Amino acid sequence: MKELFALYWAFFRIGGLTFGGGLTMLPMLKYELVEKRDWISEEQLLDCYAIGQCTPGIIAVNTATYVGYLRKGVAGGIMATLGMVSPSVLIITIIAMCLENFMDNVWLQHALMGVRGVVCALMLNTVITLAKKSLVSPVTYIICGVAFIAAMFTNIPLIVIVLCAGFAGIMIEKGKKEKVNG
Repeated sequence: MKELFALYWAFFRIGGLTFGGGLTMLPMLKYELVEKRDWISEEQLLDCYAIGQCTPGIIAVNTATYVGYLRKGVAGGIMATLGMVSPSVLIITIIAMCLENFMDNVWLQHALMGVRGVVCALMLNTVITLAKKSLVSPVTYIICGVAFIAAMFTNIPLIVIVLCAGFAGIMIEKGKKEKVNG
């Protein structure tokens, strides 16, 4: 029961202290789950995030559900999911009650502009850190480059890019094994 509450609280903090969706949560996910609590490795976090992105729904919630499931099964998945969505439900409810007062507040608009800048810096830092762990061979560099170009300069849905990259990884590794064995 203690670890279930810890899952809820960890994801409550992540959900309540990050703005902007799944990608912006990566730095906090990495800190909270990998560095602080040692619940999963960076590689597992990347896998959880990839699965969260490939499945329908909100990436952050999918990732929380998967990490919770890895830790404590179905109950862990439920608690992590509830922890991730609880802050949003609370914040949206409060904002909805006071929406008109917030919309015209110049200070709030300026504060959010500053937060956006910090979020971009945190995302870039996380991408660089994760790239150092993930780009381990020429093949991974090529797949990363092709996926980046496809995501930036085409209208190909991200899920198609992710699935194609996964398929490419399978085929390349299968080809390597056949070359060694045959």
